[in-house]
Amino acid sequence: MRWRAPILGASLALVAFSHPAVAQEPADQFPAFQGFLFGDVAYLATERDIPEGFVLGQVVGHANAALSDRLTVFSEASARGTPTGYAFEIERVVIRYDFSDRVRVSAGRYHTPIMYWNTAFHHGAWLQSSVARPEMIKFGSRFLPVHFVGAMVSGGFPSNQLGLSYRLGVGNGRASNIARAGDAGDTNGRPAFVASLSAQPASPFGLRFGLSAYFDRVSPEVGSEANEQIFSVHMLWDQGPPELLAEYVRINHDPLSGGPDRSSDAFYVQAAMRLTGDLDGLKPYARYEWIGVADLDPVFPDVLEDYSAALVGLRYDFEQLAALKAELRQEEFGDDDRNVSLYVQVSFAVPGIGGGAGT
Repeated sequence: MRWRAPILGASLALVAFSHPAVAQEPADQFPAFQGFLFGDVAYLATERDIPEGFVLGQVVGHANAALSDRLTVFSEASARGTPTGYAFEIERVVIRYDFSDRVRVSAGRYHTPIMYWNTAFHHGAWLQSSVARPEMIKFGSRFLPVHFVGAMVSGGFPSNQLGLSYRLGVGNGRASNIARAGDAGDTNGRPAFVASLSAQPASPFGLRFGLSAYFDRVSPEVGSEANEQIFSVHMLWDQGPPELLAEYVRINHDPLSGGPDRSSDAFYVQAAMRLTGDLDGLKPYARYEWIGVADLDPVFPDVLEDYSAALVGLRYDFEQLAALKAELRQEEFGDDDRNVSLYVQVSFAVPGIGGGAGT
């Protein structure tokens, strides 16, 4: 079924704000609007001491408005079920002005560009091969700052043989609850800085690699104030049927109260293969991931623990914009025994809501 690759490519272009989702139309067609809706429902059976049964995942809406051929506004909101009701969140709101492909200036709330997964696979389980994101970059993670509030300059050089692109940002950094961004302002008056550089060369086809750096001063409500440096590298090879994705991150905390620096590390490697012919709806995948939290880390005391997991799964695209996934996961949290969980998830996407002013 040849439609799957272009459908997925178009969807990623829509939700990744680095590429405007709304086509550039004639001037009399502005403003032009387009949206996406994502959702998923899962069933969980597990040896972990957590509730089992059916789980309503995130219901996510993306809205993108081209106000002119240079000015674009993007927003993303989500809702998910909790034991006491529903939790609603404004995930991203970004206004961006494109001076050219090489210089784009924006401001708002972003997914922090410190890992490939965090900028390529946004809210919406249908977008990714697996049921869930890696533990280190899961939504609500305390290990990495998933969201970033501030301003950014970005751009690309598509005609360059290396296919270089960059992002440079300044913002509020983590809040006192280190799982959240500084939505209401910077907690300590010390701004955070982020920079990323990636390359997607013309040959070999499907190869992408990059690196990023993040600098902040963290003032956690639990733990000690420290200077934080985060460095990450990624490599992706996606040539159609085969897919290989690997990322490594190191977090260094330098406590202001004195004492030695503490460094924590994490990585994952994921491989997948889209089958061909009559079986092209099937995509088996596997992933191994690991997090090592430093002893006596000033920012992570009693908050995070070591983690490792190995998982295998199968994705079945039974319709163009709907997928069924079954995933068997073996995990170890800290010093606890390894436990096994089975996830079965159905996810979907609803595209193409809206249009230009003249339609």
